[in-house]
Amino acid sequence: MPVTNPKILAHAFLADMDADDYFPDALVARGRDILLRLCARIEAEAPASLAALYALTHAATVEFNALDEALQDAGSEIETAARENIAGDFDFIATSYGFDADIEELIAPRDW
Repeated sequence: MPVTNPKILAHAFLADMDADDYFPDALVARGRDILLRLCARIEAEAPASLAALYALTHAATVEFNALDEALQDAGSEIETAARENIAGDFDFIATSYGFDADIEELIAPRDW
């Protein structure tokens, strides 16, 4: 199911990471894909509560944990600026779908 939320479609996900040569383009693109899949799942499943939203964002966060391993293999990592960029995009997604979520809870299972 393609994403239809106009706010999401107009947003440049991981823009700070994309602008920094420290992060390989292919891996940043993989991160954007994770976020867009999260949006597609939110639209398809229409979580009715924060708990249901957190279940979806936690699954996406686990994917970012794996992405961090790939970044490290490429001589990069999810460091402070990247953490803020990723967390900010998770918050943007939650807000765009009408949730007032806790940013730390959105990405609770992170290990980066």
